[in-house]
Amino acid sequence: MTTYCKPLTALTAEDVMSRNLLVIPHRMSLRAAAGMLSRADITGAPVVDETGRCVGVISAVDFLHFAQNGRPPRPPAHGSVSTAWQIVEMEQVPTEEVGTYMTKDPVTTSPTTTVVELAKTMMEAHIHRVIVVDAKLRPIGVVSSTDIIAAVAREE
Repeated sequence: MTTYCKPLTALTAEDVMSRNLLVIPHRMSLRAAAGMLSRADITGAPVVDETGRCVGVISAVDFLHFAQNGRPPRPPAHGSVSTAWQIVEMEQVPTEEVGTYMTKDPVTTSPTTTVVELAKTMMEAHIHRVIVVDAKLRPIGVVSSTDIIAAVAREE
């Protein structure tokens, strides 16, 4: 269990983010990306272009939109609910590029954003993860709602 030397309200994205980051190239097939996510046992990851810049996010919600509609998702609706994306049969997942199905314009933040600001951002955007990026918009970590809950739970 990680302990912090700062009070909860002073913790930043850099303090709580997951650094073991899986990134998906935007030209990778959706089927290959699904396999990577499944093997890593995660429900979403940042999508990067050839320069490593974060250009989107592929998540369980995107796979659910595919399963429901058989086509790329529309802009996400507020209050969307997601479940395990593995409900989609792998053979049915298209071989088209991830960039076609990903959520574009991902919510990103700097490493210095406070946990309080991150929590507000997640609530307002109805999302469960924020991508932490460097000055060149390259992903360096992810803060999930679970990371924030863990930080609150450690506060004693």
